[in-house]
Amino acid sequence: MANLSNFIRFHARRTPEAPAMLYQDQSISFSELFERIEKLGGWLVHKGVGPGDTVIALMKNSAAFVELAFAASHVGAVFLPINFRLSKDEVSYIVSDAKAKLVVVDEELAASAPDGIPVFAVGVAVQRDSRAISAAHRPAPMVPRGPSDLFRLMYTSGTTDRPKGVMHSYDNFYWKSAAHAISLGLNRNTRLLIAGPLYHVGAFDLPGMAVLWHGGMIAVQREFEPKSALSAIEREKLTAGWFAPVMTGMILACPERHSFDVSSLEWVIGGGERTPESRIRAFSKYFINGRYIDGYGLTESCSGDTLMDAGREIEKIGSTGRAVAHVEITIRDEKGKLLEAGNEGEICLRGPKVTAGYWNDPVKTRNAFFEDGSFRTGDVGYLDDEGFLYLTDRKKDMIISGGENIASSEVERVIYEMPQIAECAVLGAPDERWGERPVVFVVLRPGNKITADDLVAHCRGKIAGFKIPKEVILRDSLPRNPSGKILKRELRAELAAARKNDYP
Repeated sequence: MANLSNFIRFHARRTPEAPAMLYQDQSISFSELFERIEKLGGWLVHKGVGPGDTVIALMKNSAAFVELAFAASHVGAVFLPINFRLSKDEVSYIVSDAKAKLVVVDEELAASAPDGIPVFAVGVAVQRDSRAISAAHRPAPMVPRGPSDLFRLMYTSGTTDRPKGVMHSYDNFYWKSAAHAISLGLNRNTRLLIAGPLYHVGAFDLPGMAVLWHGGMIAVQREFEPKSALSAIEREKLTAGWFAPVMTGMILACPERHSFDVSSLEWVIGGGERTPESRIRAFSKYFINGRYIDGYGLTESCSGDTLMDAGREIEKIGSTGRAVAHVEITIRDEKGKLLEAGNEGEICLRGPKVTAGYWNDPVKTRNAFFEDGSFRTGDVGYLDDEGFLYLTDRKKDMIISGGENIASSEVERVIYEMPQIAECAVLGAPDERWGERPVVFVVLRPGNKITADDLVAHCRGKIAGFKIPKEVILRDSLPRNPSGKILKRELRAELAAARKNDYP
């Protein structure tokens, strides 16, 4: 059976006392974890959840989050984690589109929970684990799942005005886990720090739960805080982690960092942007036994399609590494023609870890693939003669801020609701801390005025706070090509020039 709970049961029978998960001051063994999964599965069944039903987690990191993901799989349901930073309107759209059965939400996030669907709040006392909501229920039997069955939906910002539901099968998860195990050498001695949000493929999948597949241990932190992360590495002798670029930057800037013993750390996977040489060198200087592994991947591929080879980080600076096992990367032109090494084009992926498509959207699914099954990432880059991938641009109109994807069109849709706005263009401005931050170029209707505070107030509650531009740049007109399309590349060049003047 392909259920995620199956490998937890395997380790619970063979090494029952081995630690599976640490959360706050609590250590959970494999036998305890499997028992909780069974009982939480019983609670889900009691609430009417069956095979194929979608269970939503609107939660921050906790032991309960992990247990819910495994319990949903245990009873044959589909797990759907939602970014807890989204507005109620955004959450409601996802819940409706996914036809979810129920929502489990942290009590502190209850205001973002949708109406018209069963919602179960998890209070502060039970964020540690799921026992309080499952104790009164019989353990549920494992419902058999196969390789092609859906185990998870993840909604990602696209270039349209609404997010798309990425379908992940068990095949996708296990081939992803196998590829990462080969590249990273995962085993029962791997002790992984999970400080990024578990609703994100970086924390859940890179390598995330694959560590439990191998009998290793995950140390889950509720939210990322540099000192807490460093303290956990020292106290628990953690060997590995995944850091979004902003997390790495915050750790390297932490004034107290030198008071912690981080010699146990062997590697950290970064990525999400082209990593500058200075950051790699600063990382290696601080984590004396660790290496920074740059990578590239998508929600559509369960993340981690390329990883940098050990020892070649500086030699191949600017590259995100080479394809992991069972992933084929090609560079193609608009018509799908293969391009030779050194030629820039669209990055395409093929392999068993790549999604079969988008939930309930055959048109977007069809448009996302070439005829040979290669997935069109929308990113632009090239391969060198040794197969190392270099990113050069994004075809998709996407902003990446602090590791989060923001679709410009999604933000523009909300801004266009303002009666003062004649035209607008949202794009990412370079940012020292977040990588990029959203800004908006605006053309006003005659006789109107607008401030950044006006725009923030309008957008608040309609889209997540991190998506709202805090900077408004007024223009008499926006640059367009002969067909009328806004030339965002000219606006990006303007922002890049301004940043260069700000940071000489």
